[in-house]
Amino acid sequence: MALMRSVLGAKKVFGAVTSKGATSATPKGFLAVYVGESLKKRDVVPISYLSQPSFQALLGKSEEEFGFDHPMGGLTIPCPEDTFVNVTSRFQ
Repeated sequence: MALMRSVLGAKKVFGAVTSKGATSATPKGFLAVYVGESLKKRDVVPISYLSQPSFQALLGKSEEEFGFDHPMGGLTIPCPEDTFVNVTSRFQ
């Protein structure tokens, strides 16, 4: 049940970002994210990451900080870049 709630939350965030047109230059099947605490670096990740519990935790942190209004115009994940790389490198 918690997983379903997390996936639905991720879809809500994803929908809010795509409705702003932030992902127009992003390849199909991928999601643009901005990662970092002060400087935000743009990264492109496969949408399959949305089903990963640790990526959902990052999305939860993003929702707590920004709600569904992301200042960069794309999904913003407020964690250190090395943490993001460490988490997503396990998905391969």
